[in-house]
Amino acid sequence: MVDFAFLDSGTGGIPYLTYLLEKRPDASCVYVGDTVNFPYGEKSHEQIVKCVLSITDKIIKTFEPRVVVVACNTMSVNTIDILREIYPDTLFVGTVPAIKLAASVSKKRRIGLMATRATVEHPYNVDLKNHFASDCELVLRPDPELIAFIEHESFTATKEECIKAVEPCVNFFKEKDCDAMILGCTHFLNLRDLIQEVAGDKLKVIDSREGVVNRALNILDSLKNKTVSENRKPLLYVTMLSDEEKVEYDVICSRYNLEWGGVLK
Repeated sequence: MVDFAFLDSGTGGIPYLTYLLEKRPDASCVYVGDTVNFPYGEKSHEQIVKCVLSITDKIIKTFEPRVVVVACNTMSVNTIDILREIYPDTLFVGTVPAIKLAASVSKKRRIGLMATRATVEHPYNVDLKNHFASDCELVLRPDPELIAFIEHESFTATKEECIKAVEPCVNFFKEKDCDAMILGCTHFLNLRDLIQEVAGDKLKVIDSREGVVNRALNILDSLKNKTVSENRKPLLYVTMLSDEEKVEYDVICSRYNLEWGGVLK
């Protein structure tokens, strides 16, 4: 049994895991990247639901997590309610685009949302905008190319290569006169500081990491009979691995002090 299991299509949820451990170093955690089904953002709703239910079932049976953090916007907006219905004994925390936070900092009332195609096109964003940013214009940009770069290349790429990869999205929102830019796919957080550096002072980069982690910790703290942590490194698993990807995950484990768990079958 572990305190938290983090689920993403690949490396996107790692910033959520590492941020939680900054706040709660003794938490017991596992991380699972469902790499066999990457990318989720180009799948239909039905395909996303099928994939998420399959990997979630494996996670619950293998690790018995007290809380599952669905550290992927696409997974969350398509499946979080279904997961809570099918697994009532497991507590889930989802990630959704931080439209409310972006609206609170935007002076121009022009907000950019960059995410997967499945997240950008999901009607959930309309509801968020109507509730929290009704006086703002929401500028949308799906960016599967940048997501693929982050998943497969960014951890071993040079800074110059990463800058070249993020410049198109930053320039897009600058040309649209936005002053807030939401990272609506968790993968983008792996390059968050660099994106803000390229964006400059006039375009604020917004993400949901603070809210998601605080919510997860509050839920754990509310539970009785909390798990006793083994005080070990968090374990990192994937569902498919090539030789090239193993090199990348070795770098990730070393950089973020994670322990390689292998392929979860």
